[in-house]
Amino acid sequence: MTYAWETPAEGVYRCRLPFLDVTVGLVRGSTATLLVDCGTTLVEAAAVAADVETLGAGAVTHLVMTHDHFDHILGSAGFPDAELFGPPAVSAALTTGLAGVRAHALGYGADPVELDRAVAAVRAPDHRLLDADLDLGGRVVQVRHPGLGHTDHDLVVVVPGQPTVVFCGDLVEESGDPSVTAESDLASWPRTLDRLLELGGEDAVYVPGHGAMVDAGFVRRQRDWLAHRHHTGGTP
Repeated sequence: MTYAWETPAEGVYRCRLPFLDVTVGLVRGSTATLLVDCGTTLVEAAAVAADVETLGAGAVTHLVMTHDHFDHILGSAGFPDAELFGPPAVSAALTTGLAGVRAHALGYGADPVELDRAVAAVRAPDHRLLDADLDLGGRVVQVRHPGLGHTDHDLVVVVPGQPTVVFCGDLVEESGDPSVTAESDLASWPRTLDRLLELGGEDAVYVPGHGAMVDAGFVRRQRDWLAHRHHTGGTP
């Protein structure tokens, strides 16, 4: 195993990639295996794919990319047998927007050689969506767009169960403050987190796009932090 995989619920896993502490999620069904986000490089993707095999989940059959930032999408070619799902913005980023995605990655210190390998091979989503139910065999996961926030197209993946697990993408971050950029909607973000809490419920495990797993109380505190930042004109 290359990465340390945690198990928040039966058949549900997640790891934290060393580069930028990005979360990759994994959900096993009886007939299919779903990955949530895929890292930045083909090296990361290959290591994830090998780990998934070691975990006994077989090859990845479904990949959901939560939003269009490079650290969640550029490893997409590492899963050649998977059906790829993402919002329209991810499709644009991985086709006409690749130059901007590459520049963004370089600005965060991505290795330029590995970055160019990933860019050359990248796969765009086969299915553009904002809401869908994906049947993995004995387990249906819910892909939802709860509202505007980190971007205008953030997807979350809800895995019902005991407990329910919610892969939050970058709507929630634990290892740093939420990433508020020029494309974020700070006014709407707190309401979006309220919707996220409705989707998961009080007892869910919430898996941030970066950092340790958290509970509903943490999501509410982050919601309040964002609301305060909005009301004070951007000052936390």
